[in-house]
Amino acid sequence: MNWLSGWLDRFRPDGKPQLSDEQLERLRRWQALPAYDWLQDSRSTRYLVVDVEASGLRIRHDHLISIGAVALDRGVINPADAFETVLRQDTVSSTENILIHGISGSEQREGLEPAEALLRFLEYSGHTPLVAYHAYFDQAMIAQAMRRFLGIRYQPKWLDLAWLMPALFPDRYCNTVALDEWLDTFGIENFQRHNAISDCLATAQLLQVALQRAAERGIDTPQALAASESRRRRDSW
Repeated sequence: MNWLSGWLDRFRPDGKPQLSDEQLERLRRWQALPAYDWLQDSRSTRYLVVDVEASGLRIRHDHLISIGAVALDRGVINPADAFETVLRQDTVSSTENILIHGISGSEQREGLEPAEALLRFLEYSGHTPLVAYHAYFDQAMIAQAMRRFLGIRYQPKWLDLAWLMPALFPDRYCNTVALDEWLDTFGIENFQRHNAISDCLATAQLLQVALQRAAERGIDTPQALAASESRRRRDSW
């Protein structure tokens, strides 16, 4: 996490964002939540699969447009336990970006005020373990927005399926590949690629596959999954 801390420090806003008393109280309530127990059994864990859409892929220059999340609770995907928000944009993203992600200019201009959108995400997610595919991008874009609009250093723990999957299935792929490669391998359909909720639902199904394989190997806690991911990263260097 040190790389993210250092990077964020380089892009601090000139002053703290102006939050209302009500927003500050909501932020304090989130900060007061107890830390998540990463040693509990994965079979009783609620994971949140997260995906973001941004104005581009340049972490230092582009900005967060939307956040989507879907819960995998006790191994079950509940489509009703999902979250999606669009942050209001002062400048609409490029036409190419709109065509890829399907978030129109009017949707971007009429999105939620960014601080409110981010507070709602914090209230939805709590301190639940977050999961993504190539998590570094989602992690960095959300952290940047949290720093800019809420004035906090947001550094939750993430599990990255891009590394966890080859750790659990080394016979399939030794290192990271595109998400679609794993979805095709296990016959998982993504009904609308580059849509945050659709990507989350497909990735949540991939997480189910990962948790089943992990259980067979005695890897039965979020912390053990994180350790497996770390070993795969280290071994790939």
